[in-house]
Amino acid sequence: MKQAEHPMTLSEIRPSPLGAQAMSSKLPVALVVAGPTCSGKSALAMSVARALADGGMGAEKGWLGATIINADSMQVYKDLRVLTARPSVAEEQMVPHRLYGVLPASSTGSVAWWRGCALEAMEEAWRAGRLPVLCGGTGLYFRALTHGLAAIPECPPAVRDEARQAVAQEGAPALHSRLASVDPETAARLQPADSQRITRAWEVWRATGRSLSWWQAQPGLPPAACRFVAVRLAPDRAVLRARIQARFEAMLAAGAVDEVRALLAQRLDPALPAMRAHGVPELTAMLEGRITQDEATRLAVQATGRYTKRQATWFAHHALAEPDRTCKVDTCFEHIAQFSERKLHEIISFIFRSA
Repeated sequence: MKQAEHPMTLSEIRPSPLGAQAMSSKLPVALVVAGPTCSGKSALAMSVARALADGGMGAEKGWLGATIINADSMQVYKDLRVLTARPSVAEEQMVPHRLYGVLPASSTGSVAWWRGCALEAMEEAWRAGRLPVLCGGTGLYFRALTHGLAAIPECPPAVRDEARQAVAQEGAPALHSRLASVDPETAARLQPADSQRITRAWEVWRATGRSLSWWQAQPGLPPAACRFVAVRLAPDRAVLRARIQARFEAMLAAGAVDEVRALLAQRLDPALPAMRAHGVPELTAMLEGRITQDEATRLAVQATGRYTKRQATWFAHHALAEPDRTCKVDTCFEHIAQFSERKLHEIISFIFRSA
């Protein structure tokens, strides 16, 4: 299962309006397929890609097919194919996939790193006459393309460690109070229990002497020079909860425990993003004999459910494309054999009309 976004190590999301690049019809098009974990984003992206390739449907737009580009902060790690539900090897061979399993678990990615890689993959797709399909559930990744980034100097490891230790020793609410005295604007936007973002804001101030809000107001990297069309999956929460339960059980059957065992054998820092992916802490506790497998399953499903709620809230309040280029689908997407052919046709027709 997946975890929240990476701590942002090089840059932060700029609070700018949706890019003016969408005003020009001469710019290339990119498709965003977004939604919470377990909503069927990958299946939808695959179905769109296959429809473009199999029927030559994209010919009038100059598309010879599609390239699916990962926009999920946990699927970038090669050590977590099972627990992050990465596309299968067969799927990756069927349609070009980019940025899946490209980082070792020992590394820490960033929004800025992903943005640069995604832009390169998009350019590669356009040069090949393919439609870039950005697929994932990490809203900050999408926003880095649609709204740009504020450049922030990288924080030294010692400062990061200091911030983590402060949260561990004092608790997030205490560090939130300290943050409010030096960066009240950022502190006002954060919940006192949001340890990840409080830590990030504190380390930026400690490393640079400037508040995170100050850096976000500075000129930075611009939005991507393209027009975005977006499909957002927004299924009912009860349906999503059932799918999360079923998928975690399927992950256990597919070797999730062995995946975590191999991860633990590397003796990595528990604070690394890969070590905090949904399912990893719970199965780690199980392997160490602290809880049972049933308890690990229950806790992992609960954690993922809470995360999907945060994802849904984020997507509901952040634009992925211009309103007339955004399609909301109030259901989970299944593979084409299980999903309404008519609904799939409607989605693809929307993409063509909006591109």
